[in-house]
Amino acid sequence: MMSDREYDAIIVGAGFAGLYMLHKLRGLGFTARVIEAADDVGGTWYWNRYPGARCDIESFDYSYSFDEDLQQEWEWSERYAPQPEILRYLQHVAERFDLRRDIQFETRVERASWNDDTKRWTITTDAGDSFSAQYCIMGTGCLSSFNRPDIAGLDDFAGRVYLTGHWPHEGVDFTGQRVAVIGTGSSAVQSTPIIAEQADQLTIFQRTPNYVVPAHNYEVPAEEAQAIKQSYAELRATAQESSVGSGRTLPRTPVLATKLDEDTFQADMERRWAVGGLVGFVGAYADLIMDPAAAQRVEAFFADKIRERVKDPETAEKLIPSGHHIMSKRLCVDTGYYENFNRDNVELVDLKATPIDRIEAGGVRTSEHLYEADALVLATGFDAMTGALDKIEIRGKGNQTLAEKWESGPITFLGLMSAGYPNLFLVTGPGSPSVLTNMVSSIEQHVDYIAGIMSMMRERGAQEFEPLPASEPAWITHNNTAAEMTTYMQANSWYMGANIPGKPSIFMPYIGGFPAYRNICDEIADKGYCGFAIDGEGQPCDIDLDDHMMRLMPEELIEAMEAA
Repeated sequence: MMSDREYDAIIVGAGFAGLYMLHKLRGLGFTARVIEAADDVGGTWYWNRYPGARCDIESFDYSYSFDEDLQQEWEWSERYAPQPEILRYLQHVAERFDLRRDIQFETRVERASWNDDTKRWTITTDAGDSFSAQYCIMGTGCLSSFNRPDIAGLDDFAGRVYLTGHWPHEGVDFTGQRVAVIGTGSSAVQSTPIIAEQADQLTIFQRTPNYVVPAHNYEVPAEEAQAIKQSYAELRATAQESSVGSGRTLPRTPVLATKLDEDTFQADMERRWAVGGLVGFVGAYADLIMDPAAAQRVEAFFADKIRERVKDPETAEKLIPSGHHIMSKRLCVDTGYYENFNRDNVELVDLKATPIDRIEAGGVRTSEHLYEADALVLATGFDAMTGALDKIEIRGKGNQTLAEKWESGPITFLGLMSAGYPNLFLVTGPGSPSVLTNMVSSIEQHVDYIAGIMSMMRERGAQEFEPLPASEPAWITHNNTAAEMTTYMQANSWYMGANIPGKPSIFMPYIGGFPAYRNICDEIADKGYCGFAIDGEGQPCDIDLDDHMMRLMPEELIEAMEAA
């Protein structure tokens, strides 16, 4: 019998991944405990409380599918749920399934060490606790390690400094203040229109403009909500076959963007713009992320929309992205972002023309000017995909740390596990579709897959499960082959780790699409988990990974690629 410090699984993190993992394992009869640094559930939705924070996947999609009663009882109020509502949803899930009794809050995991003799992990925390578990499951999230930029003089600033990823729970009132915002990614796009309504002066410091599409958010009428709930089975089935794991995206236009005549193209783009959000544009054209000419055509449409929305021509041109193709960086969804710059109290500073020299006590000094500020908001993003894992000392076989193994970039099989670290699972880890999909769809697929492995191991009386060393280079080669077919590799994005100085420049998420990834995982399981070792024994996979991806590509795109 296990002690109160011994479990089948220790789960790190109580966000979407950790909560479902706990519920799933409980239902299968496994003992599990969740360790969470915050004082409540929520994960990224606990920490990210900045003004305007909301999901960019539609609420009815960005939710669990594992329980029909949960789907039917929860009422989403808006098309894109705001942060407080998503947090309430996760709190409701924790209450509904009585999850909190197996979650230890306000505790941070510091180390996880594999013991080759006992075939178990020892997990130690900052509270001095030590737990033993056969499995260690990381639900630490892809965007949970905030990037505090290394700007000279930052500690000298006399006013308050706010990080969008760690916003004060009591909120912030900027009334009467001069506010400087550094960054123009999603958190800045969402927060600055609200900050501008409060502040006397708002100065936005932009290094790289991003492509931004209007959310067209609205309160969901009761009849629409009911219709969606009645068709949830169809919605979820569609999500499983969607490249981005979402059931509510507009269907792909059946003609390549480069092949449409101008009038048809403009009409199609206007239709998508009217729908708005990621729903309108993700997967809009089969060649959008494959052919620079297709991307440029869509980019020209976006540029015209920016010029329409921003009154000052000089400011509008500064806001038009250049140097990277649309979709190669995360498409931002806004409510009034561009109109923000029509306000008299909002100024845009182009850091490519006048870079920041340093932060001073009274504000931000660029190469040309001191912009006085009472408050500084750092909207500088995350150390994506690997940042949260890097903060934990994870030691596997031979006492090697995961950080040491990943020194030149993350090395995984399926983004799920890394060889040399038995029974260590990474929910939506680097090398899985994760951030290129509806995260909840990817989380549920990974949780179900991990639970299937654990059940198989229990049935066999096995102790140790890990990838064969040869599986990792094969997966990385497949992932890179897929990414190199796209425009993503040409952008200095957080997908590549480019926003973190010194981080290896490697495309981290799997770009082959959610259905291809799911099919690959299923075939591996059907073949007795080929590519993995069970108690040291395993067979390599004879799966054609590239074929899984190619067979889901539209015929017209394959023909165009062959012609090129």
